[in-house]
Amino acid sequence: MRPIIPDYLAEVLGDVESDTSGEPAGYIPELAAADPERLGAAFAMIGGEVYGAGDFDIEFTIQSISKPFAYALALSDRGFDSVLAKVGVEPSGEAFNEISLESDTGRPLNPMINAGAITVHSLTGAEDLKPAERVERVLHGLSAFAGRRLRMDEAVCASEMENAHRNLAIAHMLRSHDILTEDPRPIVDGYTRQCSVLVTTRDLAMMAATLANRGINPLSGEQVVPEAVVRQVLSVMFSCGMYDAAGDWATQVGIPAKSGVAGGLIGALPGQIGIATFSPRLDRHGNSVRGVSLFERFSSDMGLHVMGVPAAARAVVRSDHVVGSGPSALRVLQLQGGIGFAGAERIVQEAEGISPSNVRVALDLTRVHSIDDVARRMLLEVARRLTLDGHEVYLVDPESIIPDPDPGDGGRVTVVDNVGHADLHTATAGGGQIG
Repeated sequence: MRPIIPDYLAEVLGDVESDTSGEPAGYIPELAAADPERLGAAFAMIGGEVYGAGDFDIEFTIQSISKPFAYALALSDRGFDSVLAKVGVEPSGEAFNEISLESDTGRPLNPMINAGAITVHSLTGAEDLKPAERVERVLHGLSAFAGRRLRMDEAVCASEMENAHRNLAIAHMLRSHDILTEDPRPIVDGYTRQCSVLVTTRDLAMMAATLANRGINPLSGEQVVPEAVVRQVLSVMFSCGMYDAAGDWATQVGIPAKSGVAGGLIGALPGQIGIATFSPRLDRHGNSVRGVSLFERFSSDMGLHVMGVPAAARAVVRSDHVVGSGPSALRVLQLQGGIGFAGAERIVQEAEGISPSNVRVALDLTRVHSIDDVARRMLLEVARRLTLDGHEVYLVDPESIIPDPDPGDGGRVTVVDNVGHADLHTATAGGGQIG
């Protein structure tokens, strides 16, 4: 059976490809030269599976998407009290490069704006680290989130430092309030290097999935940061990650997210998935135009709004076994619990491994108590694709968890009360019945 999710991603990329509004970041020469037609998307599941389409293995610089991960490292290295004493968690409602400081303390309002991110960079690693050692700590940490060793783009870094006047001004303002306690220039240089780390859309999806997986990288199994840190980071991403568009994002998309001016965009949905997109054209907020459209589509299509997602199902596939032998043998996937997108993805993985020799296949819903719309559609697509691959598919559904199942064009599924019966009725693409 052909994989379902990459096909979906390719379809959605095709739907947004014609949108050529916005422009690459023009204030950094290296970023202004980016190919505006680049477009990619990737899903990383907490089980380690990565699905992608388009330019999802093309490298670009991480930019501000580094902010939540550096924040996680600082919280892990210095502790909550030390970091919160220097950087707040309140949405600014302002652009990313505004000088948003508390009037009485000089503390940046949150770690997602540049003032907060520059401060956070100074708080990564041990207190006595030299600037170069601090940069290495950040690079090592970002690499742990990605599950592979990352590197920096020196040309982008040099280009940004030549135009870092505003960040240097912000850093000097922070130094005047004793928020920074060192020479501001090496800190800004280190922060610029942090933003110049090269990643792919695949990397970003895995980094987001590490946050979604309670700080454990799904590929390496490494606990990159503690779970309490992840909760803090995701909370701040949800309220502040999209700058002055954060309110619209929270209501329309509802996924903790962070954007970068190179065109990257990530989202992390706890317990389910890490999502990343790449498209260099930006809107007036500094967010990727097509990336925002993609996330709106993902959230709508898959029911991923954080306020509407139930707890992730565990062990959705209770068993995968064969009943009988010879030509009449029946391969049975016994499912259980409540099934959402993440659970349906596990079923898709199991179905993709079904051998052509397993002519008869049953999807057993006897122990399933609920299934959401996207999981229902994915399950029926599994049935359709298995049919097209030459399998005879049964849906064991005594409680009509999926009423009137229509597997779509070319699909056919026989609905039965239990594994021992195959004589009730069959649903075809047109919804007809046969004995």
